[in-house]
Amino acid sequence: MIVEALSSELNLKKEIVENVIEMLNEGATVPFIARYRKERTGGLSDEVLRNFYERLIYLTNLQERKAAVIKSIEEQGKLTLELKEAIDNAKTQAEVEDLYRPYKQKKRTRATIAVEKGLESLADILYSGDFKADVRLKAAEFINEEKGVNSEEEAIQGALDIIAEKISDNAEHRKWIRDFVYKNGIVETTGDSDEPTTYEMYYDYKEEVKKMPPHRILAINRGEKDKVISIKVVSDEEKIITYLNNRELKNNTVTDGYVMEAIRDSLKRLIYPSIEREIRSTLTEKGEEGAIKIFKENLKALLMQAPIKGKTVLGFDPGFRTGCKIAVLDETGKILDTHTAYVTSKGKEGLQEEKAKLKELILKHDVDVISLGNGTASRESEEIIAELLKEVKNEIGKEIYYVIVNEAGASVYSASELASKEYPDINVSIRGAISIGRRMQDPMAELVKIDPKSIGVGQYQHDVTPKKLDESLKGVVEDSVNNVGVDLNTATPSLLSYVSGINSTIAQNIVDYRNENGKFSSRKEILKVKRLGPKAYEQCAGFLRVPESKELLDNTSVHPESYDATKKLLELLGYTIDQVNERRIQDIDSKVKEKTIEKLSEGLGIGVPTLLDIIKELKKPGRDPREDMPKPILKSGVIELSDLKPGMVLKGTVRNVADFGAFVDIGVHQDGLVHKSEMRNSFVKHPLDVVKVGDIIDVKILEVDEKRRRIALSMKFGE
Repeated sequence: MIVEALSSELNLKKEIVENVIEMLNEGATVPFIARYRKERTGGLSDEVLRNFYERLIYLTNLQERKAAVIKSIEEQGKLTLELKEAIDNAKTQAEVEDLYRPYKQKKRTRATIAVEKGLESLADILYSGDFKADVRLKAAEFINEEKGVNSEEEAIQGALDIIAEKISDNAEHRKWIRDFVYKNGIVETTGDSDEPTTYEMYYDYKEEVKKMPPHRILAINRGEKDKVISIKVVSDEEKIITYLNNRELKNNTVTDGYVMEAIRDSLKRLIYPSIEREIRSTLTEKGEEGAIKIFKENLKALLMQAPIKGKTVLGFDPGFRTGCKIAVLDETGKILDTHTAYVTSKGKEGLQEEKAKLKELILKHDVDVISLGNGTASRESEEIIAELLKEVKNEIGKEIYYVIVNEAGASVYSASELASKEYPDINVSIRGAISIGRRMQDPMAELVKIDPKSIGVGQYQHDVTPKKLDESLKGVVEDSVNNVGVDLNTATPSLLSYVSGINSTIAQNIVDYRNENGKFSSRKEILKVKRLGPKAYEQCAGFLRVPESKELLDNTSVHPESYDATKKLLELLGYTIDQVNERRIQDIDSKVKEKTIEKLSEGLGIGVPTLLDIIKELKKPGRDPREDMPKPILKSGVIELSDLKPGMVLKGTVRNVADFGAFVDIGVHQDGLVHKSEMRNSFVKHPLDVVKVGDIIDVKILEVDEKRRRIALSMKFGE
């Protein structure tokens, strides 16, 4: 059933679904399957495979729950073929629990107490619709002072409690009411506070359940958690009552009035509170999924930002009282110098002294770029840096630029155990400057050291279930790292641990081996690493690069299992490895076309998708896919908020994307917001359809609110 469900949901052939499940069960990773098993998956992307894996886990858990429910009902001797079929065909956990509800062991309720008092028979009489006599006379037969039934009224009330619970336990009723409330319900929020809060718009707010966007769901949840607002889900109670009456009443003038009373009680006391909780849970799940989706997209874009290579960088971690921490790094990220500059906390004379020290540092190490963190004192530091760089240009004629870098998570990393291992002899405060500098040199290599939740490119990420967020973000980092590839001889344990087939223990073993034996001379050599066996080698080899290897293919994404086929291909096309190394095979496409890809595939014994990947790699061996991404904007001057005027057009970098729009760094300390309605002349469903983190875009100033430090931007021009 799982195969059929995945095939239907993801619109995949059953054979492909079976192949993917088989490979996952054998221990293959998503990056490996996506990159090196395209023939078996039909070329599914890592993103689709991640969704596949998540749904597979859900459906597997659902199947296990169904089996447990069926076994429990069977042990009670109450399992019918019809019930078993209904459970087997249930599509969601909620449907399974609805069907199980009447058979689930309950805590003592008003209904179970009434059953203990011997009132179940009276309930059956009233509920059947066949009774035509005097109800009160019949109820009198159930008076039993020993059992606590002292009057006809108490007997009838107990019977109605039993009927109310039976109605509440009806799976069909619950499904209909749940769907009705979701489609027609209204979320109402109320609040009252004399103090200004971020939740003011929700003090008297209403919105349709089905239309509520993810960010608003998480916002009201947080407001409720902070005890600032109250939330309830309201719906048309009379329509639900009408639905229940039509299905529960038996056209019996004697008993229908009693059953109607039980229906209203059941809805108000049992069904609706439960359904409201389920709707809230469904909304929260929707909110979390939306937040996770945005965080994943933003994180991927951040990780895949183009590195700035071959530059000596000065990492600048701004601060006030304790000074600005400085770390100078060579083009490989090696620390050349460190310093603490008190440029934001001294008077005019002291500032000149501090600037002179900075200038000396820049000239001594021939710094090319300054990487400035965007945290506290960033704006004040930026002004001083801009002045300093002008002076340097005037004195030596060299143009030095600076880049504003998102420093989120730098302090978390600085105090981490990992940072202590990397820089045991360097002060915690300086480690942040090193991280800020390296983030510009190679964003991915540095950001993988930090818990993704701390990177600060999400939307309400702290309101999302931690386990769910962690698993999703780990998948993004894995896919990004494996997409780029990792230099086996320079990678840190943090980076290596995200490579397909390599866990944190093996990653550390690789580095230990490298430290003891020197650089790896080939991919095969990693088989000598402790605990790295043939299966791990199969999974990781294609994602590791060894520039020092005599085997050129060791520095490409061609998997070792395809080396023989690759060399045979070059021979068939009349090329040598040296020509590949010197990038002198640019006419390869015409030669392949001449022989046809299908005949080459058949002759080499490899699939067409794999062959196409090999050809693409041979054209640019060892190419970093991040080279195609936009480079960060290099700045040399400062723009003040007061300089901005409506109508101005500026270039900016997208820093974060949310459901409602994108935050853009336009060169002032405060990011501006492009609301999604200002992204295109046509309707924009979601900002991620238009922009992603790291994009360089042109924006027009719409409005500047200096008091609230808000900048409204537009991407629409010519209107």
